[in-house]
Amino acid sequence: MAPEDSFPTDVQELIGYLGDGTEAARVRAIPGAGTHVPVWILGSSLYGAQLAAWLGLPFAFASHFAPAMLDEAIKIYRRGFRPSAHLDQPHVMIAAGVCAAETDAEAAFLRSSQILAFARLRTGRPGKLPAPTHDLSEIPPHVMAEVQAALSCSAIGAPQTVKTQLRAILTRYQPDELIISGMIHDPTARLRSFEIAAKALHELRDERLSARADTAMA
Repeated sequence: MAPEDSFPTDVQELIGYLGDGTEAARVRAIPGAGTHVPVWILGSSLYGAQLAAWLGLPFAFASHFAPAMLDEAIKIYRRGFRPSAHLDQPHVMIAAGVCAAETDAEAAFLRSSQILAFARLRTGRPGKLPAPTHDLSEIPPHVMAEVQAALSCSAIGAPQTVKTQLRAILTRYQPDELIISGMIHDPTARLRSFEIAAKALHELRDERLSARADTAMA
């Protein structure tokens, strides 16, 4: 049996270890037993979406580096979801890359680290996250196209640019949760990027709540 064939059983076994269990159980998770820690299915393909729907579990998609099947995966998950003891209705989390700075140009410069890292990984030269650079000439055009596609679920730029791009992502996919990732070489710049993104997301949340309130009052 191939390893992936046992995965549904493995997930259910894990859930069992985190449940109440019994003193007579041959295997007990210590200190996990009785914690009922929520179990998610994380995927970057359609298989994870199908399994999460079948088991009635929350589903997270690794769209920050593999967004190709994101649209279809969400549709499959939501359409095939079976209510369970864990969830009454589907719950989707998607991931987005964020590289925010004071200007679009600065954000693009900081973003070069991740682009270069992904390009080197795809050409068999993995390594530490490189420093940002204005010169990406080492990346062949076909590799650059692959990298840009892999990182397309992203928000890159100045605060307003990032807010606009995050709004587009949220509007298109309608996730229940959004998790962001930012591969930025300078820790200070990375922290500032997350601060900008957090402010944008708070503003988008407030705008959505305001719109719902206006609709309710109409």
